[in-house]
Amino acid sequence: MDLANSVGLVERKYFTFAQDVPMRLDSGETLGPITLAYETYGRLNSDRSNAILILHALSGDAHAAGYHSLANYKAGWWDDCIGPGKAFDTNKYFVVCSNVIGGCQGSTGPSSLNPATGKPYGLSFPVVTIADMVRAQRHLMDYLGIEKWLAVAGGSMGGMQVLQWTVSYPERVRAALPLATTARHSPMLIAFSEVGRQAIYADPNWNGGDYYDNARPNAGLAVARMVGHITYLSEESMHHKFGRRLQERERFGYDFNTDFAVEGYLRYNGNRFTERFDANSYLYVTKAMDYFDLSNDYGSLTDAFAKSADVTYLVVSFTSDWLYPTYHSKELVSGLTAIGADVTYCNLKSSWGHDAFLLEVETMTGLISDFLERIVREHKIQLPPEVTPAAKPALDFSI
Repeated sequence: MDLANSVGLVERKYFTFAQDVPMRLDSGETLGPITLAYETYGRLNSDRSNAILILHALSGDAHAAGYHSLANYKAGWWDDCIGPGKAFDTNKYFVVCSNVIGGCQGSTGPSSLNPATGKPYGLSFPVVTIADMVRAQRHLMDYLGIEKWLAVAGGSMGGMQVLQWTVSYPERVRAALPLATTARHSPMLIAFSEVGRQAIYADPNWNGGDYYDNARPNAGLAVARMVGHITYLSEESMHHKFGRRLQERERFGYDFNTDFAVEGYLRYNGNRFTERFDANSYLYVTKAMDYFDLSNDYGSLTDAFAKSADVTYLVVSFTSDWLYPTYHSKELVSGLTAIGADVTYCNLKSSWGHDAFLLEVETMTGLISDFLERIVREHKIQLPPEVTPAAKPALDFSI
């Protein structure tokens, strides 16, 4: 536990809204009351203009940085980039991260109790979209008294939420950092999502989503996670990490036990995932990602971004990311350039695959830090006096 370079001990907080008037969803259904689990790091400046919203990926949650207790050595999922002197410097910025609706880490989702029945929603929970998730976050923003985010940032599904923020509420965002993400899922990505869902459906414990009083469909969820985890890596990183090494044996067993190290790795991560994630939430969140298409209601990306020209963008992709290859980010940049938006694009060389936005810490720290300092200067944001950065020229990473 590295408390010296951490935000330290943090507390999960909860905000509940839509008690009297339910929130309308894209599907036409309504949901309420809604609880969002969230965490905050750093402190707000006097005019609440230094707030940054961090948006998590499929398997993430509100715990983005720090530790929940001295006995719990598991840091937040983006602890390497959030904290004193890090990419999202908590000496300068007030950082917020919330768990999405439909999730299972404190926010309202299918495992939550339905107030109408007193039992978990299960599949009676309404289908939610990325836009619904952002709509709920906007209520949290109002609750925190923040008029405009200094920046919204996230990778993968978090990047989808970033893009949705700039389309749904461009007047409430100064800067956007969509990392390793896309404006829409390709047929291949939808196919991978469906294989994971089918693994859950095939588990006899799933029981049509009504399993909360019985055994959980952990076998199906573990397989879904294994399939997903493969897409987060790259062939090069798998060669480097595993090669064809055997798992705790000197020769092939000629049986159906674990032979290869990569098999053991996938099984371990699949089983660990079932300890913290709900199978129904996996279904709902992956479906939200598949439904996501930023141009759906507009006809084109250019039209979708039409009101977002005042937002400053940093778009980042990675050369070995085959889940969201470079062309996905280039499509975003083309749409933003067409409306005259201020957009910086970086295609970073990395062997880590899709997970590079979490693992290329040194590169991401320099890139994000310089970008945020540029936004602070251009918008004349007053940071806490003792940590106001000295003026310096912004680095141009565009290619």
